[in-house]
Amino acid sequence: RDSVRSKRAKARSGSRSFREGPAVPAPSQTRPCCPACSKNTRQSRTNGRSCRVSSSVRSAAPGRGLASSGSLDLGVAQAYMNQRKLDHEVKTLQVQAAQFAKQTGQWIGMVENFNQALKEIGDVENWARSIELDMRTIATALEYVYKGQLQSAPS
Repeated sequence: RDSVRSKRAKARSGSRSFREGPAVPAPSQTRPCCPACSKNTRQSRTNGRSCRVSSSVRSAAPGRGLASSGSLDLGVAQAYMNQRKLDHEVKTLQVQAAQFAKQTGQWIGMVENFNQALKEIGDVENWARSIELDMRTIATALEYVYKGQLQSAPS
């Protein structure tokens, strides 16, 4: 019983022996470096580390100390927010481009239909002209025939 109680107490306090694996720090013990890490996600609780970008930035500037790490955190947070804004803008532009492409396709279809209608009207005009020419030819021929009959008829 005592060993069970001591294991429970160790588990509650967060201290574990080497055999039980590494201790997972409480979420309040880790300092978030960016808005993504400030969310209390399952991954950040289990990893017990802060953002990789921030840690790589800190390791790249070891001589700066803790005083400048706050400004680095602000820079990382600003870069993260800018990236989120850019991602949002990209998605918006993709949606708008798809809508524009769809509308352009509709316009092209309308213009093609209009051109086809104009061609048909042009065909009808040509047909009407040829019929008119034929009718004039026939009318002229009938006139000649009628005049020829009048001249050949005995008066």
